[in-house]
Amino acid sequence: MRDVIPSVPIEAIGAPALRARRAQQVGGLSRRTLLRRAIGAGFGVVAIEWVAGTLGFAWSAVAGVGAKVRVGTLDDLLLTNPGLPIREGFPAYVLAARAFVVLVDPAKGGWSPGLDAIGEGTALNVRALSQRCPHLGCRPNPCIEDFWFHCPCHQSRYDRLGIKPAGEAYGPAPHGMDRYAIEVDASGALIIDTGTITLGPLPIALGQPGVIPPRVQGGCV
Repeated sequence: MRDVIPSVPIEAIGAPALRARRAQQVGGLSRRTLLRRAIGAGFGVVAIEWVAGTLGFAWSAVAGVGAKVRVGTLDDLLLTNPGLPIREGFPAYVLAARAFVVLVDPAKGGWSPGLDAIGEGTALNVRALSQRCPHLGCRPNPCIEDFWFHCPCHQSRYDRLGIKPAGEAYGPAPHGMDRYAIEVDASGALIIDTGTITLGPLPIALGQPGVIPPRVQGGCV
């Protein structure tokens, strides 16, 4: 004889009770809620990375700017850049100042003591150029072949003193490279004031006074 399982009476649920149960919060996460949270988390990660990248770029651009950086004498610069033809007028990069240092007239052989608040550099025979391209802020680099600066981002070009030749062939930068105020003290040491900057001059047509022709045609790409 089979065991008889007692039946359990089924409780009828009225419409008001059914609506109340549907209105109650269901435990756990629904598929829609999970999808929304996943999308929100994704946007949050992207936002954090964007902010971190922006702050990192800004910090790299301004870190050290505003201080006076002592470069030292021309001999000191030569010792830290062995093999570069700096005495011939090739620009030397100074990381602490985020600037390029260049002899204005190599025939004079060195720097002259004095103060230059606008960074033109003729009287002191040295110029300190900002590393930022006036176009969008990339760093132009001097080419060892032609002694010109070549910006890798949008192909703006400048002579070794930071002058921008006029014309579309020399890139989209609106003017020459910016200049820092400088001082050469009695011992012959160069000091760059990164807190005082003068905008570079407007482009000058190649062949006109003020633009130093490249040593070779073509140069670096």
